[in-house]
Amino acid sequence: MWESESESVGGREYGDGVLSSSNHGVKTDGFERRDQSWYVATDIPSDVLVQVGDVSFHLHKYPLLSRCGKMNRIIYESRDADLNKIVLDDLPGGADSFELAAKFCYGIAIDLNAANISGLRCAAEYLEMTEDLEEGNLIFKTEAFLSYVVLSSWRDSILVLKSCEQLSPWAETLQIVRRCSESIAWKACANPRGIRWAYTGRPTNWNEMKESSPSRNHQVPPDWWFEDVSILRIDHFVRVVTAIKVKGMRFELIGAAIMHYASKWLPGLMKEDKADEGSNSSWRSELHMIVAGIKEDPPGVQIREQRMIIESLISIIPAQKDSVTCSFLLRLLRMANMLKVAPALVTELEKRVGMQFEQATLPDLLIPSYNKSETLYDVDLVHRLLEHFLVQEQTEPLSPSMESFTEKHTYEGNLRSNAPNAKMRVARLVDSYLTEVARDRNLSLTKFQVLAEALPDSARTCDDGLYRAVDSYLKAHPTLSEHERKRLCRVMDCQKLSMDACMHAAQNERLPLRVVVQVLFSEQVKISNAIANNSLKETGESYYQPMVSNRKALLEGTPQSFQEGWATAKKDINTLKFELESTKAKYIELQHDMENLQRQFDKMSKQKQSSPWSSGWKKLSKLTKMTALEAQDIGPQIPPSAENTRKITRRWRNSIS
Repeated sequence: MWESESESVGGREYGDGVLSSSNHGVKTDGFERRDQSWYVATDIPSDVLVQVGDVSFHLHKYPLLSRCGKMNRIIYESRDADLNKIVLDDLPGGADSFELAAKFCYGIAIDLNAANISGLRCAAEYLEMTEDLEEGNLIFKTEAFLSYVVLSSWRDSILVLKSCEQLSPWAETLQIVRRCSESIAWKACANPRGIRWAYTGRPTNWNEMKESSPSRNHQVPPDWWFEDVSILRIDHFVRVVTAIKVKGMRFELIGAAIMHYASKWLPGLMKEDKADEGSNSSWRSELHMIVAGIKEDPPGVQIREQRMIIESLISIIPAQKDSVTCSFLLRLLRMANMLKVAPALVTELEKRVGMQFEQATLPDLLIPSYNKSETLYDVDLVHRLLEHFLVQEQTEPLSPSMESFTEKHTYEGNLRSNAPNAKMRVARLVDSYLTEVARDRNLSLTKFQVLAEALPDSARTCDDGLYRAVDSYLKAHPTLSEHERKRLCRVMDCQKLSMDACMHAAQNERLPLRVVVQVLFSEQVKISNAIANNSLKETGESYYQPMVSNRKALLEGTPQSFQEGWATAKKDINTLKFELESTKAKYIELQHDMENLQRQFDKMSKQKQSSPWSSGWKKLSKLTKMTALEAQDIGPQIPPSAENTRKITRRWRNSIS
């Protein structure tokens, strides 16, 4: 447990944090408590009863009236000089703070420390213990202790700010929260090499938590302040982080502090549950013992508190990309949807996820549907995230200010200049997501198709992942019509399928026949191109002849597994060439058979359609045509007598016709 650092402030008016005042007419040896009542240890009977909550104080009017303006005013306004009971139920700090203030009025020494100073300062303000009544009154002395002792100490500033949670709005009005937040921010932004105060180190596990005291040989880590600040209530944590931002701390450190805070106050948010539910007893610091009380609250209160924490964290996440991880954003988004966080903040969080969507993983994307949707997972949410990613991809390269900002503030290796790789990673992620959600029988074909077609064609160099998603959807939805199956298969490009995917698709009975034909045709085209390229290499063998010796040397120097793989590949190519030639020969043979069958069919159809009389005339006309053609061919060689004979024959034909 931390002790107040006031004892280190030597030579000041407040010594060891012990505060006293001059005696005011009532000699006392102190206060005595009996059940729920306090009595002054003196022979003079008390003449006023002060009720603070459930505790009663039997006191004397004179010491109180000499230092408390509030008491003077209450007695004066009551018009009753014999008033013997005063109720102060709204006194900040409660009975503990009033006890210290009453002891101060009687001149009894009180011990000031970080645990009681904020409550006593607010109680002094409430009781109006100003300098007008007496020099060196309680307001002046508590204010001086805050300024000179508390704010100069890291641990006391944290503890005082934590104690202010029960003193709203007095602590805000008296600027205690602001001053403590500023003090914490200044110390958090200090150079770690110059830190000489003790702090609670960030442990690898909770059993190793202990206070760290910097030494000359001990290097202080940049995140030394995370653990201490994480015990604050969310509104005070926001004040501290806001002050730290103003002072220019690196955004990645601020983001890490936010993630650390969320891991402690939002159970189940992070992948690794660092805080064990029974670990409160092992906490060795007073700071962390205070947090344990939230688990006893009713469920409704916890839900409201967690909703407020999420909304506050969303509002203070730094605007820069990579200030927090994409996994953290998605888990925060999951809880935001579950707890019904304000829609505007959810939209802002979705845009933040879109900025670094390529860093997402499949388990983080499987966000359940918390609305009235029939689907198991929130597919519409993932589609919105994908749209934000694509909009970001289009707008970022067009903005010169964004380019300069990226050059200054993003990590090396995370630059958005490698946009095609980012799109490819997102495409693989979306394909994996589709494969997973396709098993949901309530997922409509339209939602599946819209999400699959949201990315441009250039984002996918291979459609194997998309084919797996389509096949999973067909398995889970066996009642799809032929038209719906064709519509589903349009989302993938058969020419982008690998050989293994093509072999699987050729034997897949769930695919429409037209798609199977397209797959086989595209595979045949690939094989033809491969053979053509191989033929070009073989024809240019003389050109490559000088490289043969070098290639042999290269193969001899490569591992045996590579040589075996190369030999297997060549054997496969030769087998494919042989199969292709066999297929061509069978195709030509089938073509000849088809032509013969066609001729026979034409001959049979002509015989059926013609009569003997008409067929005779057709044969005769065919004969005369052939005779005329032969005559034209031998015309120059025919003598005059033959020409006369041809004329006679023509007359005979005309006479017959």
